[in-house]
Amino acid sequence: MKISLFLGLAASAAVFALPSSAAPALPTKPDTALHDQALDLLKKGIAFRTVIPGDQVPRYAEYLKSVLVEAGFKPEDVKIEPVAGSAVLVARYAGADPSKKPIVVIDHMDVVEARKEDWTRDPFTPVVENGYVFGRGALDDKFDVSMIVTVLAKLKREGWKPGRDVILALSGDEETLQQTARKFAADLKNAELVLNGDAGGGQLSEDGKPVFYGLQAAEKTYADFQITVTNPGGHSSRPGKVNAIYQLAQDLGRLAAYQFPAMQSEITTAAFKAAAASTPGAAGDALRRYIADPHDQAAIATLSADPDFVGQLRTTCVATMINGGHATNALPQKVAANVNCRIFPGTPSEEVRQTIIKVLADPGATVERQSDGAIDAGPSPLRADVLAAVTKAVHARYPGLPVVPNMSAGATDSMFFRALGVPAYGVAGVFMKSSDDFAHGLNERVPVATIDGALAQWESVLKDLAK
Repeated sequence: MKISLFLGLAASAAVFALPSSAAPALPTKPDTALHDQALDLLKKGIAFRTVIPGDQVPRYAEYLKSVLVEAGFKPEDVKIEPVAGSAVLVARYAGADPSKKPIVVIDHMDVVEARKEDWTRDPFTPVVENGYVFGRGALDDKFDVSMIVTVLAKLKREGWKPGRDVILALSGDEETLQQTARKFAADLKNAELVLNGDAGGGQLSEDGKPVFYGLQAAEKTYADFQITVTNPGGHSSRPGKVNAIYQLAQDLGRLAAYQFPAMQSEITTAAFKAAAASTPGAAGDALRRYIADPHDQAAIATLSADPDFVGQLRTTCVATMINGGHATNALPQKVAANVNCRIFPGTPSEEVRQTIIKVLADPGATVERQSDGAIDAGPSPLRADVLAAVTKAVHARYPGLPVVPNMSAGATDSMFFRALGVPAYGVAGVFMKSSDDFAHGLNERVPVATIDGALAQWESVLKDLAK
């Protein structure tokens, strides 16, 4: 799931100011042939309808394998394995020193559903138009998959020898239950670190100027809980004091009124500090007061009311679906609501479930964790080598651009590695405007102009970290 590039703050072009010395900069002498290869790979990738359920993920994986093998990878070093109705692709690029822990590069091959009748263009027929590549998965996330595979193929053809193994691991059900990533994370838990192409990325203002680059180092845990109320029911002509619909409505009202405690980490603190200097108005003032005193309740209240910041302050739980009753002329026997929680890193999901139970204060309601595929995971440390490598690569594109650690409000496959103690970082190569972000939506697209910079960025980061 390609998520908002930075804290949800992308909606404001004034969040960060580019230093006056910085100017847009493409890689020196862009490689036209490599650009064309990456664009072709992206277009062919979009044409695979990798929706789950479906059978196209393995076929897409076979296509990617053919690209890598043609570049010089041994067929036995690129493995495709069926998992949970989908597939994973794991390719090993051997390093010079097998005693060193490998670098794992992850991303996902599957996409969310898209119906042809809803789109202006066929979502699975790639179209290059007005400087964009259109199609389902163009952004989320066949773009970075294509950039990564193109770069690895280039490096293999050139005979590059990394100091340690570089392992490419592509999941096949990230948009659903994420069982494929759970599988390869367990297999690759000895990794030095993980680089994720499905998170992080660069923000452009609406006039196309670079604003910042977000390095994702944490993500909120995803959890669905079902609240269920059951009653004996009966004929609607004989209503009593007990009604399951009313009872659940009162429960949800108590939950809506509750706020989880405000929390912070080195990642959110760094992000807030970066945003505070140039965020205007009441939000900017609240940010500065919150940084000075994280217990400033007035500042917390202001930021909690702002959709750009509320997801960074605390665990949030919100009702998203409701189902109940069995007939229009009968008292309801069962009513259930789904409550979706985005949990601050480091907080156990069971602790959140127990908090919901206390808030409801209703012995007649049950609260059950659903099979949502997520797992509890804490943040990754802000490693100096990762920050240095990403900053170097980003500054080669845009000199002096702020590189800001961030926490995603949504979840990615990185959580399975973080849960095992392997640090993971979102380092996507895409730079784009907020108005171009149609991930999961109609007419998804990605700017063609971001290809050259993304290729150079991935090559630079890999060479620096795989020594």
